[in-house]
Amino acid sequence: MEVFTDAMKWNMRHSLLIAALFFVWSVASAQDYMFNRAPLVPTDYAELPIGAIEAEGWLYDQLVKQKDGMTGHLDELYREVVGPDNAWIGGEGDTWERGPYWLDGLVPLAYILGDEELIAKAKVWVEAMLTTVYDDGYFGNRISRPYIEGFQRGKAEDWWPKMVALKILKQYYMATGDARVVDVMTGYFRYQLANLPEKPLDHWTFWGEWRGGDNLDMVYWLYNITGEDFLLELGDLIHSQTTPWTAMFWGETNELRTQNSMHTVNLAHGFKEPVIWWQKSHDPKDLNAPKNALKIMRQTFGLPTGLWVGDEQVHFGDPTRGSELCTAVEMMYSLEEMLQATGDLQWADHLERVAYNALPTQATDAYDGRQYYQQTNQIACSREWRNFVTQHEDNDNLFGVLNGYPCCSCNMHQGWPKFTQNLWYASRDGGLAAFVYAPSKVTAKVAEDVEVSLKQETFYPFDETVKVTVSFPSKKVKNAYFPLYFRIPEWCGAAEVLVNGEVAYEDPVAGETVRISRRWNKGDVITLTFPMEVRISHWYDGATVVERGPLVYALRMEEKWEKHEFEASYNGKYGPYYYTCVSDTPWNYGFRLKDMTPELMAENFKVEVREDAGEYPWNLENAPVSIKAKAVVIKPWKEYNGSTGQIAYYREDGDDTGEEVWIELIPYGCTTLRIAEFPTRL
Repeated sequence: MEVFTDAMKWNMRHSLLIAALFFVWSVASAQDYMFNRAPLVPTDYAELPIGAIEAEGWLYDQLVKQKDGMTGHLDELYREVVGPDNAWIGGEGDTWERGPYWLDGLVPLAYILGDEELIAKAKVWVEAMLTTVYDDGYFGNRISRPYIEGFQRGKAEDWWPKMVALKILKQYYMATGDARVVDVMTGYFRYQLANLPEKPLDHWTFWGEWRGGDNLDMVYWLYNITGEDFLLELGDLIHSQTTPWTAMFWGETNELRTQNSMHTVNLAHGFKEPVIWWQKSHDPKDLNAPKNALKIMRQTFGLPTGLWVGDEQVHFGDPTRGSELCTAVEMMYSLEEMLQATGDLQWADHLERVAYNALPTQATDAYDGRQYYQQTNQIACSREWRNFVTQHEDNDNLFGVLNGYPCCSCNMHQGWPKFTQNLWYASRDGGLAAFVYAPSKVTAKVAEDVEVSLKQETFYPFDETVKVTVSFPSKKVKNAYFPLYFRIPEWCGAAEVLVNGEVAYEDPVAGETVRISRRWNKGDVITLTFPMEVRISHWYDGATVVERGPLVYALRMEEKWEKHEFEASYNGKYGPYYYTCVSDTPWNYGFRLKDMTPELMAENFKVEVREDAGEYPWNLENAPVSIKAKAVVIKPWKEYNGSTGQIAYYREDGDDTGEEVWIELIPYGCTTLRIAEFPTRL
């Protein structure tokens, strides 16, 4: 603590200015949403303050599970690293990314829920960041310490962890309007501009070079507040030192076609960088680079969940390979930032694919454990060595506190809170936009300086209907004129848009935006219907994947869960406990092409909707929808070291099929054990 306090150079002469700025923000922010400032590309949509969007229904339940589980209690479960001795809050412990990772999810969760206990936990860290400020503009701990097993105490000045801290400060500002954030970030960015020429992003570690897009994103966010030109200069410098993602995504280099070419999470971080940079470059090549990347990855690394194989290095998309949990939440964040910057609905569709398939499967229902690697074909979560590039002994696909590697234990928390925060945007023309669907309520200022509330009632993504009801918090306001924007999902060919039971938009087009501008009255109801048809797609080696709406469907397998303690010899390396999950359910099934013709789809893939499904849908017991599918047994397909053994996922000749059977498919996000990529036979 002595080093910490002596090194601090927080200047209290700014306190009166800060108080004044906070007052101004609190009065004006609700109506003055932040759009891009020239010369950045004009944006049509803007983030809302944290707290403006409330989760409801199953999404609210998910956030509460986080609060009651690891998100709300990680400082107790992982006390040695994110407890009171962490260097970010003045201790002698961990100096690097894990503490900020946790806060990157804790801060939005705390303020979305309005939970005072969580807010108090978060403020300890935020206050330390805001008050540990040096004369040169640097903030936070900068003292490296000798290595100790289980801690990251070196390279304290590495640029990378500060990028996470900047995201935290932005979120705190979006929740509170605390003007100290602007002051601290301005000082730090001046520090970066002065020091990056001699100490570039990869000076201490390579992580900063790969993840520079996170840094650039925050620079442009601050520029939109202050308009200071030096920030544009800094942005140019950061981009020049960042991995050339645009070139990579256009295939000018071979990383997207080469196995083990990069770390999987770096790809998730970097995915947004061309679009973030496009706001300054105005170059369509940057804007469209991630779209081209997806086309390449569809043939190499891609998984039907919207992610890619990466355990931890990227690898061609064999469904027995792993996908790291950090990849899911970082890809979601990249998609959210790209969606807000561009309004491109492709990113909304892709965000739902990741959020509604990959994300729910990698945490226990109680949020007291998480999985490091998930497999799209996963028949056991057990202590066995698997075919992963980077292995952490025999526990990479178990569920626990620290098994695999601890980064995901800290980083997983941002997924659902930031998803909630991106359900609604303000539009430049004084309206509101819903591009991603989940049960929620938004309260925000619209045209005519009127505050409106929109309640989205839905069981989406399982149900086809989304109902939005208009109300006004003020009893004096009965109506207001403003536009509403809604996304028509790219998979939906026959959407219906009604207002008060009457058709409000003729022939909405899949993948496009519906704009309804009118004088809205209290009690008006917008009803969106998105018919969900069963579809077939083909992935690694021609494997068959069954989809409906935004959901991938997978074989329903019974689950036998057991909780265990790690051996004392591990000395807490992987946490105090872990869960295994195994099954006796047969899984060696495939589909025949002749059964998947358009004429036979309805006959061979029958949708069943449960009337007795529980309110919380993301588990085996409560899966709200199932598909009864005609399949065949693949006779030689056997288990190997806890995974499915090698099999030709596509085969034209040879007789390896057995009897015809009917199997039950449920949403991928409701499964722990599953087959999602099925062998394809003629």
